[in-house]
Amino acid sequence: MTGVILQARLGSTRLPRKALLPFGDGTLLESCLRRLSRVPADLRVLATEPGSAPELGPRAEALGWKVFVGSEEDVLARYCGAIREYRISRVIRATGDNPFVSPEAAESLLSDPRTAASDYAAYQGLPLGFGVEVVRASALVEAEAESSDPYEREHVCPFLYRRPGRFSIYRPEAPGSLRAPEARVTVDTREDYEAARALAEECGFDPTSAALVRRLLGLGGKA
Repeated sequence: MTGVILQARLGSTRLPRKALLPFGDGTLLESCLRRLSRVPADLRVLATEPGSAPELGPRAEALGWKVFVGSEEDVLARYCGAIREYRISRVIRATGDNPFVSPEAAESLLSDPRTAASDYAAYQGLPLGFGVEVVRASALVEAEAESSDPYEREHVCPFLYRRPGRFSIYRPEAPGSLRAPEARVTVDTREDYEAARALAEECGFDPTSAALVRRLLGLGGKA
């Protein structure tokens, strides 16, 4: 079973409660949820933590998503909890920082036969904030069992791509229409949020990924 798992919480240190900041006719979180709802998958799960679940969970459920509540700081354990709860075999990993996450890029990556044969797959050359990671669930469970590195447990996938001799890693170049490696559309700070809103007001709050890349390149690769 393939599952999209989106991690989100309200306790960001740089921009607290950013998941609920206004974005179009909803919030930053709902922009992520709606775009990821177009990615081919058997189910979709919002993976959050106890303090955020009462506010974030109902928004996800209203859009047809499941909600899993796990560790606040140990995000790898949170993912593996969702894997076990829903018996997921392949994870499409996404984060709530990215209101312009690209369903087109995700679908393209998933359609590549080499992705299915890999433990970890992700495009190179996308704008920062466009991409997802496609990961074999059993590999994440191995990482959870073995890693004691706080960085690996916070960022979920480094245990895998730090060990290319052990795991099958696939990092192809992104399709040409989606390539803009210097561009940034993720939301980490208040300045990022204001830039993303300004870009969305110009291009639309749910633009196609290719149209957004054309605009980013027209701005010299900066949102």
